[in-house]
Amino acid sequence: MDDKQDYYEILGVRRDAPADEIRKAFRNLALKYHPDRNPGDKEAEQKFKKISQAYDVLSDEEKRRQYDRYGHEGLRGYATRDFESASFEDIFQSFGDIFGAESIFADFFGMGRGRRGPRKGTSLRVEVEIDFKEAAFGTEKSIDLYREELCEKCRGSGSAAGKKPETCGACDGRGAIMRSAGFFSVKQTCSACGGQGRIVTHPCPECRGRGTTRVKRHISVKIPAGIDNSTRMRLAGEGEPSHDGGPPGDLYVDVYVREHPFFKRRDADLHCEIPLSFAAAAMGGEIEVPTLEGRAQLRIPRGTPSGQIFRLKGQGVPRIEGRGRGDLFVQVTIHVPTKLTRRQEEILEEFGRLEREQQGKKGFFEKWFGN
Repeated sequence: MDDKQDYYEILGVRRDAPADEIRKAFRNLALKYHPDRNPGDKEAEQKFKKISQAYDVLSDEEKRRQYDRYGHEGLRGYATRDFESASFEDIFQSFGDIFGAESIFADFFGMGRGRRGPRKGTSLRVEVEIDFKEAAFGTEKSIDLYREELCEKCRGSGSAAGKKPETCGACDGRGAIMRSAGFFSVKQTCSACGGQGRIVTHPCPECRGRGTTRVKRHISVKIPAGIDNSTRMRLAGEGEPSHDGGPPGDLYVDVYVREHPFFKRRDADLHCEIPLSFAAAAMGGEIEVPTLEGRAQLRIPRGTPSGQIFRLKGQGVPRIEGRGRGDLFVQVTIHVPTKLTRRQEEILEEFGRLEREQQGKKGFFEKWFGN
């Protein structure tokens, strides 16, 4: 998913748009691009997920403030709901209060199917940026994130102490109501209980009847050696809790690796270029080559041409599956100086004269093409 597109542009609203306008724009777009309304349309599916991601950020005051100030970079290390891998029903479950349950249209497009069994909690996603060497040898990163957790005071029931949610009288606890629509009946989500089958009559003062509270958590993430750029890690059970007794969601950590100023990585191998003087290339010898862990000696044979590639075994990146390390490939390029001292010019002139004598009196063109 392209997370770099401007979230206000995705929803088609002004940057100073009030919350109600953002909410309305999301609702209209979500209904327009819902996959059930656009079967087989992959572009519509991607748009549906993009607008959900945009709304998740812009509907949250704190996330929106970070985004307005720093853009997408401001959300790094900040947990957002994972809509890329979430099912479409899970996405509508996350924003169920926006669509309501009074519309028959909602039932036709998968937003009101009545009560189900316990559902998994919402998964979250967070981005982490690490250095090139940290990716190569592994590291441990601390993430501070906000997530919804079951209210400690009411233990997720949403009801005040000593009270319990009551069975919804409108749907008799089924969470859905059958209504006639012409020649057939349509099952609608109960508008009274929102499909839950129960109603909180005495809300918990701590969570105001929601059953969850926003909590800041400190999570330590172990980054394995050899991880590559744009790798997604999954931390099972570190997402948000289920509202009806199901397992919690997961936390997906998207790892981004900063580029190295010298090395380029291809799988587990490293590549670099080393400038080599004409004298060193002609006469050969040993040169020092930078590695991830320091320096290594590289033997250059006499007469090495520009562009020659040398391989240093085992000086690459550890393979993430644990099968040793990649190699370091060093390409030498002949460095031609642009400024010479008088003494250097004299030496080169002497070298040129000797080279001509060695080749004979005829020049290159005379030798191969005649007079």
